[in-house]
Amino acid sequence: MSEPNDLRVHDGASQRGGLIHPDVRQPSDESERGQDGGRLQHAEAASQPISAAPKAARTREPQPRGAKVKGNRPIDQAEAAERFIAAPLHLKAHDERLWDLRKKRDTVAHGIPEWEALRELASQIKAHTLSNLDRYLEEFEANAKANGVHVHWAADGAEHNRIVHGILKDHGARTLIKSKSMLTEECGFRHYMAAQGIEIIETDLGERIQQLDNEDPSHVVCPAVHKTRLDVAEVFARTLGTDPENDDIHYLAESQRETTRPHILTADAGMTGCNFAIAETGTVVTCTNEGNADLSGNVPKLQIHSIGIEKLIPRIEHLGVFIRLLSRSALGSPITQYTSHFRGPRKGTEMHMVLVDNGRSARLGMEEFWTSLKCIRCGACMNTCPVYRRSGGLSYGATYSGPIGLIIDPTFNKRKYSTLPFSSTMNGSCTNVCPVKINIHEQIFAWRKVLAEEHEIPLVKKGMMKAAGQVLSRPAAYRAAIGAADSALRVLPRFAVYNPVNTWGRGREMPHTPRQSFHAWYRQNRMKADKTGGEA
Repeated sequence: MSEPNDLRVHDGASQRGGLIHPDVRQPSDESERGQDGGRLQHAEAASQPISAAPKAARTREPQPRGAKVKGNRPIDQAEAAERFIAAPLHLKAHDERLWDLRKKRDTVAHGIPEWEALRELASQIKAHTLSNLDRYLEEFEANAKANGVHVHWAADGAEHNRIVHGILKDHGARTLIKSKSMLTEECGFRHYMAAQGIEIIETDLGERIQQLDNEDPSHVVCPAVHKTRLDVAEVFARTLGTDPENDDIHYLAESQRETTRPHILTADAGMTGCNFAIAETGTVVTCTNEGNADLSGNVPKLQIHSIGIEKLIPRIEHLGVFIRLLSRSALGSPITQYTSHFRGPRKGTEMHMVLVDNGRSARLGMEEFWTSLKCIRCGACMNTCPVYRRSGGLSYGATYSGPIGLIIDPTFNKRKYSTLPFSSTMNGSCTNVCPVKINIHEQIFAWRKVLAEEHEIPLVKKGMMKAAGQVLSRPAAYRAAIGAADSALRVLPRFAVYNPVNTWGRGREMPHTPRQSFHAWYRQNRMKADKTGGEA
């Protein structure tokens, strides 16, 4: 579409010219400032250029793509991670951006004296709700219907897609705008609708970037966090006709806004996901920073909300607990810009809510894994995870990546996602930052045991684990093996150590071997002292 002349602004060297409204232009310091003139520190306000060098001097690096999904075969996360690590610009930007979110999370969390009490309360509310989920679902349905809402039940993703398609077909709808929803990603909604001739337009900036680049989201909160601004400039140039050399974030955001708004104004239907569903009132609550859920839910006359059944909370008074935790955990910001309540249809409109199971009831019956249903999709575990930060979300080959994905994905398909629980250092940081206190690292370990017992791990890994078990269960054999390995590492040439068999050495240097083991040191310095009556 042609752009209005009053939206074309040129400012010479710093701005190559293009679509950008004067009101949204910023000076060279791109971060927002508070009333005192100081930079705001929460994540939504602090965007930094990936390089201070002139554009002509910047190195353009192809964006590494995600895991190669081959039907039901196990995802090779390690292979995709190696390709991500081999792209230093993307690796550095991704790692630093997510660690910055983690640090901001810590700052705001430590600023609330009752933070740990909020986490405990949120965990208890979720545990109570899940333990009485049938009752609260019935209460939610009754109250939603009393509000004039049409309520539907979907056993799985396929049924969700058929229900929504049926609603659209009944109303002759051919275009649908939607806000970000991980549930619809889980259901393969957009691909299904494309096959039915229904045009879906993502209104969230990150989701729209991913849609235009034909990629899935890589993060539950920041869908395009693995992309640099140079990547986005290339995607928009290819799909929206923008200037490929202009990677100014305001220019890019305004370009997306101006090309998406016409779709919003003319769409036949709108859809949102759901952060929280309140049983007491039959209300769907969404939390966004762009207001796109408000547009998707209020502009078209036909309104649809997709709701995972685990999103229920009992009472409106409980909502404040989760609102205080969500954005602080996700972005390090005090609150999302928009917390929207959808309770019933406006006059002359129609509202539908689709409650989706898609394996959640089965997970609820899993003794070791049911508490994963507490997840409020904040992404805090991803932001802190050293594996996720250095491998990118798309390397997991699943809707849910990072630590939470390691315990959710196998519930959908044990074989396909059998490798994922092994993509963890088991450091426990994910559990420490989880706002609803899910024992994530313990569940990762539990999945490893389950997959080993059910023979869902490669024969080579199984053999290695069995051999390791034999050695580790015999102290004498363990000490002998350690001594032999240390001696060998001191004398072997580098090519003999760093070879395809040593997977540890592919991405890191082997640690220097100590002159003696701890056990040998203890025998020499402590056990000897004990025998002679010295201090231990």
